[in-house]
Amino acid sequence: MPIFSYKAKTPDGRVIDGQIDIENENALIQRLKSQKLTLVSATKTGGLAALLKMGPKVKTEQISIFARQFSTMISAGLPVLQSLNILVEQTEDKVFKNILTKVRDDIGSGANLSDAMSKFPTVFDALFCNMIKAGELSGALDQILDRLATYLEKAEALKQKIKGAMMYPITISVIAIAIVILLMVKVIPTFKIVFEGFGGGLPAPTKVLIDISEYEQKWALVQVGFLVAVGFIFSIVKRTQKGGFIIDKYLLKLPVFGDLIKKSTVARFSRTLGTLLKSGVQILDALETVARSAGNKVVEKALMDTRNAVREGQSLTEPLKTTGLFPSMVIQMVSVGEETGKLDDMLLRMSDFYDQEVDVAVDGLMSMLEPMIMAFLGVVVGAIVVAMYLPMFSMGSLVS
Repeated sequence: MPIFSYKAKTPDGRVIDGQIDIENENALIQRLKSQKLTLVSATKTGGLAALLKMGPKVKTEQISIFARQFSTMISAGLPVLQSLNILVEQTEDKVFKNILTKVRDDIGSGANLSDAMSKFPTVFDALFCNMIKAGELSGALDQILDRLATYLEKAEALKQKIKGAMMYPITISVIAIAIVILLMVKVIPTFKIVFEGFGGGLPAPTKVLIDISEYEQKWALVQVGFLVAVGFIFSIVKRTQKGGFIIDKYLLKLPVFGDLIKKSTVARFSRTLGTLLKSGVQILDALETVARSAGNKVVEKALMDTRNAVREGQSLTEPLKTTGLFPSMVIQMVSVGEETGKLDDMLLRMSDFYDQEVDVAVDGLMSMLEPMIMAFLGVVVGAIVVAMYLPMFSMGSLVS
């Protein structure tokens, strides 16, 4: 989605500015209207910066610690402005300190906390700002901040599990490729000189290996440049709406990895929606926020379709079932939650269950990939070693 920089007028006539990741200007107007703001001007940020979503970055761990400390101070009876003063003073990260300073200054000028935070969407996303707004309206800001801290901690733990599962085979593969390239570029040329010095014909596997080595010496840098370019283009395409949808669609269909992505998606969906509903956010706003933070364009579209169906009067259960993305157990638990009026609690319990399912899936993936990768490396390196040493068996007769 494009990024809009905007200026908006508050009910008391002040003009504030901000930045938001949203579909179009009409959606921006509606979003601002829900915050009792009137759009003055908006500029769509285009080009590479928008695709890369450039902006200040702060680690999730820092944000969760901030939310936990903020919650403790509010709970102890400190005013919001005084709490922010203390947090600004003790924050060491320069980027985060600068952002908190601007938030504090806006609040000092009369802005709401949620409005002040919404100016920094790369740090305080829609979920964060919506929950803060709900806390301001309900007078339970300390509880909301504590809930946010818990949510961020669990969401980050889930993210790290998935990242670890993906990074292991990638890391091993990169190391293996580096070793093979080293053998091809440095070791095999030395053996070639030795073999040529003794004369005589070389075995076919050795000839093939030397040909590959010479090819790699000539084109290695071009190949590396090509792979870097492909990776960069892939990352850009994935950030576009159409390209991201196609890529995410195929990712969900991948064997093993697709199942892991689906389980992590269900865990994220249930935890995010449950946390928002528990905090008092309206179902339509909550579903929109969950969709935007889904991390998968296919899931995002399915949840936006679900939101539209709920807006037209349907229950949450039926449109979720229609998407075909959620297991029957999820549909049944959502149905029970709606019937009992405890949908938020049911979703949070379900998120704990699927967190465990992700753990099991990651462990299973690791136990399957490790022997496969080791076997593959053994075959590749073994073939290279055999091809290198085959000529040595006949070297004695060549010397004599």
